[in-house]
Amino acid sequence: MTGSSVPLRHRTTGVPRVMGLALVASLSLISGCTAEAVSTPRRDGGVPAGGFRLVAFDSCGQAMRQLKTAAKAYVGPWGFGPGGDFRTFGRAEQAGAPAAAKQADAAPGANAAGAGTPGHSGTNTHEAGVDEPDLVKTDGKRIVTVTRGKLYVIDPATRRLTGELELAPGADGWTDGSLLLHGDRALVLLREGWAAIAKPAVPEGRPAAAGPTRGDIVGPRLVMVDLAGAPKIIGEYRIDGNLVDARQVGTTVRVVVRSAPRLTFPHRERATDAQRTAANREIIDRSTVDDWLPRYEVTSGERTSTGRVGCERVSRPASYSGTSLVTVLSFDLAAAMLGAGYPVTVMADGDTVYSTGDRLYVANDQRWRVLPMLTARNVAPDPKDETTEIYQFDTGGAGAPRYVAAATVPGWLVNQYAMSEWDGHLRVATTRGRTWGTKPDSTSSVYVLRADGRTLALVSTVTGLGKGERIHAVRFVGGTGYVVTFRQTDPLYTVDLRDPTAPKVSGELKINGYSAYLHPVGAGRLLGVGQEATDQGRVQGTQLSLFDVADPAEPSRIAQYHVRQGHSEAEFDPHAFLYWPAERLVVVPLTVHGSGAVGKPGLPSNVALALRVGDGGFTEAGTVDHTLGGGRPGDLVMIRRSLVVDGVLWTVSDVGLKATSLATMKTLGWLRTA
Repeated sequence: MTGSSVPLRHRTTGVPRVMGLALVASLSLISGCTAEAVSTPRRDGGVPAGGFRLVAFDSCGQAMRQLKTAAKAYVGPWGFGPGGDFRTFGRAEQAGAPAAAKQADAAPGANAAGAGTPGHSGTNTHEAGVDEPDLVKTDGKRIVTVTRGKLYVIDPATRRLTGELELAPGADGWTDGSLLLHGDRALVLLREGWAAIAKPAVPEGRPAAAGPTRGDIVGPRLVMVDLAGAPKIIGEYRIDGNLVDARQVGTTVRVVVRSAPRLTFPHRERATDAQRTAANREIIDRSTVDDWLPRYEVTSGERTSTGRVGCERVSRPASYSGTSLVTVLSFDLAAAMLGAGYPVTVMADGDTVYSTGDRLYVANDQRWRVLPMLTARNVAPDPKDETTEIYQFDTGGAGAPRYVAAATVPGWLVNQYAMSEWDGHLRVATTRGRTWGTKPDSTSSVYVLRADGRTLALVSTVTGLGKGERIHAVRFVGGTGYVVTFRQTDPLYTVDLRDPTAPKVSGELKINGYSAYLHPVGAGRLLGVGQEATDQGRVQGTQLSLFDVADPAEPSRIAQYHVRQGHSEAEFDPHAFLYWPAERLVVVPLTVHGSGAVGKPGLPSNVALALRVGDGGFTEAGTVDHTLGGGRPGDLVMIRRSLVVDGVLWTVSDVGLKATSLATMKTLGWLRTA
């Protein structure tokens, strides 16, 4: 489909809405004026960080004694949860918080899948050379996608479906999976829901396994697929817990899993809270190491082996609850089988993964434990609950990762690209304080850390960003940080981090709305995807903003493209964002509601919007939709991803792939997969 079937409104202007505060802020920092005088960020050298170390257990006996002591101090009448406020029925790992939305951004020009292969795009990733799992991959020779429990292989040259493989027999048809690709191997990561509702796939002629029982492993399932010829499963790996994220460098894949003790705390109706707590502590006392440490199962051909993470592979911080564990697994896609994964486990939570290739960072916070209660009561968080713990691992080798250092910083991360390593320093952006209610007191900061032995020591801090607001987007590009905070208006801060010992705010731009994702699109240019908003902060639909950041002291917006009543998956998952530098092409999926929709008012329109980015603004290239059957409004399905192979734009939805000419935006082919 060419052109636009959805009313897309845009405006391009050369007059930036720059607030004079930016220059005042810079001058006040230089002259030594206090930050409070102009409401600008200030340096804070007294924020605690460092002094946070991990220690390995000496034996399983020591591990169990210490874990039980920690867990009994934490358990309440309803099981695990702060003060026993959250009820825990059944297995603890099933009662945990859902994994945080994983967002990743790309280094400048990193949308190409690899050096030497300029003819195709790759997954939008945080760091060039460090791949991230997504629902579709391409190496230029084939396109591989996972949807609704099946894997599909497409030949982009002939635009034909060349392979199909059922991954989750017995699944309900709506499943959550992603994959990584290397050569003729694909590693498919199926989240815990698949294992719970689907029977495991088994080689032909082998009897199918029974459904899950109490002793079964309930957690993510990793499936190795051979793509040479008809796709086939050559290995599987299961482990207790929830999939957090994964990263790939070359043939090596690191998978991060969060788990919890497999304990059941039954609810006793005719008991006091004290009696329930005492009974729950007795359950902990009777537990064994097999109830605590993750179990795994490896299948290769006709052979299945089982194991458990060894106590010698588990480390602990100085204080911990014992209710959550993070395990890092390592696999080689070039090996004949998956193997045991070289597990390394930490007694901690894990929500966010960031990798440079040589180093892997796993971060966690306690937000999910406290926010529901705090917002309901309109009270501020306890400072001890609004902290982020960060663990650094050396992943430069092919085997098991080596723990290096850890730190804790105040506040909560928005997502993985709130962390960035540059010139030996880790930069971390967080928000702390209350962002809700009538008297928000939140503020955001950027911390600079450096490994010092087994500690990530604090080097410097810039704080005071966006008072009463929270971070919506962060992007670090070399020695500059870009931080977007929002409540009613969108301050875009530029932070000079070239001297890690003396960071400072260079400039500030205030505009309505906000950017939820930032992407470099050439020297001195930054593109934002987010929401337009009124002066009162009411969102008005998707907007793409083009910023001129050539002068960090005076950032400006030189163009805006606004889609009324629109929402884009790229606003919360940048894997849905495509930037193709060769043609300066931006593609984002859009869902447009209400009067902007095709057909009857109130029904959504689903399209992929393609824009070209010029020096002065945006030019609409066209839109693509995936229309089924008779072309009724209900037949328009949501487009999830887009990629480029040899001058063809491929768009991917849960029901198929469409090929569109980049030159003419005319349809070249349609492959239905569901």
